[in-house]
Amino acid sequence: MKNKKMTIILSSILALTGSFAMTQSQAAAGLQTLAADKYATYAKTKNPIVMVPGMFGFTRLGTSAFGMDYFYQVLPDLARNGATAFTAQVSPLESTAIRGEQLLTQVEEVLAITGKSKVNLIGHSHGGPTALYIASVKPQYVASLTGVAGTFKGSKVADDLLSTKASSTLVGVFGDMILAPIMTWAEGNPSLPINMERSLKSISVAGSTQFNLEHPTAAIPSNCSSNGLSSNNGTYYYSWAGASPTTNIFDTIDTAIGVLAPLSYGNRNNDGLVTPCSSHFGKVIRDNYDLTHLDEINLILGMRGLFSPDPVALFRQHANRLKLQGL
Repeated sequence: MKNKKMTIILSSILALTGSFAMTQSQAAAGLQTLAADKYATYAKTKNPIVMVPGMFGFTRLGTSAFGMDYFYQVLPDLARNGATAFTAQVSPLESTAIRGEQLLTQVEEVLAITGKSKVNLIGHSHGGPTALYIASVKPQYVASLTGVAGTFKGSKVADDLLSTKASSTLVGVFGDMILAPIMTWAEGNPSLPINMERSLKSISVAGSTQFNLEHPTAAIPSNCSSNGLSSNNGTYYYSWAGASPTTNIFDTIDTAIGVLAPLSYGNRNNDGLVTPCSSHFGKVIRDNYDLTHLDEINLILGMRGLFSPDPVALFRQHANRLKLQGL
């Protein structure tokens, strides 16, 4: 895999409201970050935070002034509260191992940039196992690993899509030839590899089981009623997840996913794509927030249920949790 040098996106103090300033003097493999407020301390962790997008994930789509982040409004909020946080740019559709190798390059960039020896990884959806790959191959780099609706035991939605040739072909054409290429072009790295079939296989139940055999961790519990290991050799593990397939009828993407979710899960609790059981990893903070799979990262544009918790606040509070743990 070719290393891709891209410009780090840094913010000026004025950019903390959401716009970005480009810095040409520091090159990295697709990282996005915002300058931390040096006067704030609530989210000021000892080690930098690296956010890892899930399937169809991205850093930022659009221009520096007008665009949308995958972790919508999360990085600006963390920066305002003193955190040094990055979002990694990995293939939107690829196997966990390929995404993991891309992430490894960027984690090493973050360590070089910050002068730290470890990072706090936070992965959403497929970003959870992607981050777990780092904890497996380079555990010395990881202070903590947090899964947000991580597909640690897979998503039955992926299995169902792969089960019939017609649906897998249709989704593959849409992902490989239309949506994913548009996304990689929009975020400035059209050369990222894309493969919908490998992506679906990676987050399927069978694919996740195989990955966990190759990269074992006691942080993943053996069953839904037991707990995974919350720490090991100085690395701490956390997770949280939503359990609402739909929360806002005006969020058309979430609504479409929510309508299809019962086909895979019936009446079982899920966030539209992942069940709470699949998301369990390390210390489970909570697995039944009134949030959909996209609400968990504050997409689309922050639309969610009227009484749903603020996802931005959940990330801020978790950064504070890591800080108090000395991470």
